[in-house]
Amino acid sequence: MSTIAFIGLGNMGYPMCQNLLKAGYNVIGVDLVATNRERLVAAGGQAKASIAEAVALADIVISMVPTGKHVRAVYEGPDGVLQHARPGTLLIDSSTIDVENSRAVNTAAETAGFVMVDAPVSGAVPAAQAGKLVFMVGGTDAGFERAAPILKCMGTSLVHVGAAGCGQAMKICNNMMAGMSMVALSEAITLAERLGLDYQAVYDSMTNGSGNCWALQSYCPVPGPVPASPANRDYAAGFSMALMLKDMMLSQSAAAGTSTSTPTAARAAALYQKAADSGYGDKDFSFIFNVVSGRAELKNDSSTD
Repeated sequence: MSTIAFIGLGNMGYPMCQNLLKAGYNVIGVDLVATNRERLVAAGGQAKASIAEAVALADIVISMVPTGKHVRAVYEGPDGVLQHARPGTLLIDSSTIDVENSRAVNTAAETAGFVMVDAPVSGAVPAAQAGKLVFMVGGTDAGFERAAPILKCMGTSLVHVGAAGCGQAMKICNNMMAGMSMVALSEAITLAERLGLDYQAVYDSMTNGSGNCWALQSYCPVPGPVPASPANRDYAAGFSMALMLKDMMLSQSAAAGTSTSTPTAARAAALYQKAADSGYGDKDFSFIFNVVSGRAELKNDSSTD
């Protein structure tokens, strides 16, 4: 079975590696955090101290790191993938970053003779654990065909959305919608509560009506109706407020770069910013309900009033 070098063994990367191991792949992990490397080894994988060591042994490289700056360093740095991977290695970046950096790395990879796809994911930690991620893939037809069997080990839906960078573009638009939807849902539930409705009545009505949405049906921001939602675990993060803020800001940067007016997204981004600035960055992003409803204690800031 092929060997995969997996760079970034955090909350998403580690369960993705677990599913690759279950599928029979040899997985060599790289991460700056020693405990992340150790838990991969305990799960049956291997760990190396550097990217260069790992990719020199790999047929496939997958990266899952925080920002465009990190992706550029992973691939283009002196210890990076493009300098040390073997010819013919397939490169898959599943990070969520800006389109410009994604396309720049893909161009560098292509120039160096590699096939690369950008394949960011939709689905939080539980989806990664269950192997039910959605991959939005940008790249050539040949790249998508090579990547598909690997991605299917970690997800249930693969969509080839276009050329290099289009996966990132789609992920930004998807998460912009998810972020706005959670804010809008929080406003509706807050109003319903103040009009005398209980959470279960709201859930039962909306999920069968035109107000139904993923934020309500799968990730309800109030405790009770959806037992698996973070609201029932004191908003322990499945997808953190800080990460949603990052994605909302990516959407706003993309909107500015394309002269696209997104006033609703801008308002939602400001609310996530306010929540993060008030110390709630590590909470699940559905905690935004507590910001909208006035339950959360916030730092004084009139920017979203």
